[in-house]
Amino acid sequence: MVFQEARGLALLTPDEMNEADRRTIAAGIPGIVLMERAAESVAAAAHAHYPRAERIALLAGPGNNGGDTYAAARLLGGAGRRVEIFGLVPVTNLHGDAAIAATAFDEPTRPLESFEPATFDLVIDGLFGAGLSRPVEGEAAEAIRKLNAASIPVIAIDLPSGVSGTTGQPLGEAVSADLTVTFFRRKPGHLLEPGRSLCGRTIVADIGIPATVLDVIAPTTFANEPALWMDALARLSDAGHKYDRGHAVVFSGGATQTGAARLAATAALRGGAGLVTVFSPGSALMANAAHLTAIMLKRCDDEKALREHLEDARFDAFVLGPGFGVGERARSFAQAVLEAGRRLVLDADGISAFADDPDSLFAAAHAAGKRASAYNRPALVLTPHEGEFKRLFPDIADRHGSKLERARAAANRAGAIIVLKGRDTAIAEPAGRAAINATGTPWLATAGTGDVLAGLVAAQLAQGTPGFEAACAAVWMHGRAAELFGSGLISEDLPAMLPKVHQELHGLACGRHL
Repeated sequence: MVFQEARGLALLTPDEMNEADRRTIAAGIPGIVLMERAAESVAAAAHAHYPRAERIALLAGPGNNGGDTYAAARLLGGAGRRVEIFGLVPVTNLHGDAAIAATAFDEPTRPLESFEPATFDLVIDGLFGAGLSRPVEGEAAEAIRKLNAASIPVIAIDLPSGVSGTTGQPLGEAVSADLTVTFFRRKPGHLLEPGRSLCGRTIVADIGIPATVLDVIAPTTFANEPALWMDALARLSDAGHKYDRGHAVVFSGGATQTGAARLAATAALRGGAGLVTVFSPGSALMANAAHLTAIMLKRCDDEKALREHLEDARFDAFVLGPGFGVGERARSFAQAVLEAGRRLVLDADGISAFADDPDSLFAAAHAAGKRASAYNRPALVLTPHEGEFKRLFPDIADRHGSKLERARAAANRAGAIIVLKGRDTAIAEPAGRAAINATGTPWLATAGTGDVLAGLVAAQLAQGTPGFEAACAAVWMHGRAAELFGSGLISEDLPAMLPKVHQELHGLACGRHL
């Protein structure tokens, strides 16, 4: 069953979208009606976004995308636009609803090989949709190359031709669109790079497919937006106090490697944790003390000291890795936290420390998950970038497939939440549920922003948020803070933007509960 609030965020694979179409048609809405509604949405987008485009070329493929194209051409022509269709196959080769739509368009169709984009004001790409499964070749590939080389706006129907709806990867040549109009729900390829960039702006059109089909399809992939996790976040009480909001701990590196830990700790405090403590080796106590105010500081030199600290049950969630150093100390600290039943965010050096022995980390994570309550399971969150991911999962990293598929496989193996970072950050849990993020800016590609993200995840975990929702919320907040700051961002700027992010979320929560 898909939760009501998350229905609009479901990302459907091409097969799942086909099932949604099939069930809708079986329930009594003819396929040609769905096609006409899709065409109306494409024509409306052309009118709204390109009102001055007089000459419009439409590229029609051999399937239902081609049928959408013919129907859109008829509507645009009827509205006074000068339209020309260039078909990959003759109209006589079309079947089903696509043939019906093509027959209703009473203008001649030109062969795709004669397409020259320079004479048009707008091009509508309807060659291939999200279900493309083989590389684009021949005349279609040549037409795409011509189109991409021209300085002409492009509207893509469903997904830019050549982009896989499942992986977001180009299959041969792929159209670079300015606007994409898709139907009912987005596909993973709309958010996974490079598909996300190739789509330009994406509009989701309602063509009459009922949301109830999702209850049967039961999608497991979602766009990472607040409706996915808002109800799982901790709620502040007027009578509450700081201990109600959890206690996060960040491990510091040595005297010359303290900055990353302080970034993570500041993010944890701004992210909502009631208390935050930095566990520091003695050599770095003075360096950390000189910079910390609201964040507390405790000495922690070795595993013995850590296990003594872990006897205090008030420490809820830990961050290990930012500036910590790679080696046996990192491994023993991580395993001690997991053995104590605490929730752990492992980042940076903490991930690299297990490169030669990932199985010991995975065994500890699985064991911790079995001991934890269902609400707190899994106990481990890993936040790698692609390079760190390859150190722990070299065989998975080398597989062909999408970032989403790699994150899912890694989560299952590790018994952990995986946050595979990037512009299209993928978050996956061992049971298979996953999300793709869409917030953020290119300015996040700077030193220290990953440390901030690790602290944000720990803040949500410390407050008792389940692991998957905690990771999703933190990733969204991280990206949204960057968007609110704008250009010139450095990592120190992110925590200061978090109050505005909290205000936005509070406003959304109030609006949903009116």
